[in-house]
Amino acid sequence: MRILLSNDDGYFAPGLAVLAESLAGLGTVTVVAPERDRSGASNSLTLDRPLAVRRSANGFLFVDGTPTDCVHLAVTGFLDEPPDIVVSGINLGANMGDDTIYSGTVAAATEGYLLGIPAVALSLTSKEGRHYATAGRIARDLVERLARRAMSPPVLLNVNVPDLPFDALKGV
Repeated sequence: MRILLSNDDGYFAPGLAVLAESLAGLGTVTVVAPERDRSGASNSLTLDRPLAVRRSANGFLFVDGTPTDCVHLAVTGFLDEPPDIVVSGINLGANMGDDTIYSGTVAAATEGYLLGIPAVALSLTSKEGRHYATAGRIARDLVERLARRAMSPPVLLNVNVPDLPFDALKGV
């Protein structure tokens, strides 16, 4: 399985590292994320200047653009094959209601969906970020579930995970 990861908090965000680690055993994971925090960037593309793509010390690729730029460049520009799924997050703070209109986390997943790829946006519902591992575990479970079913047309999921230990969750 080919998994493309992105976010809106930047390539250095702890949630992205947890997400990459959580999904690593499921296939080939490629991370393409913004070089800095782009929260609230919505589904915008950078059209007024060239974009630079660089590789960080941990192997993540980062772009001086929006979350949408990251997914669009990866899928249409430099991945040899399209990913089987796009996963965006793990965002610090919930993305519900009107937040989803402006969220770069949701926008990165939406770009995958608009390119015909199943996509998931994941967020923790607090600003403390004490239980990224819980969201990572939920992400892995969702990706495994989605991989087992044929998705035509592709799906777009926006998932908000309580910032609690996994055992404290009452269901998924």
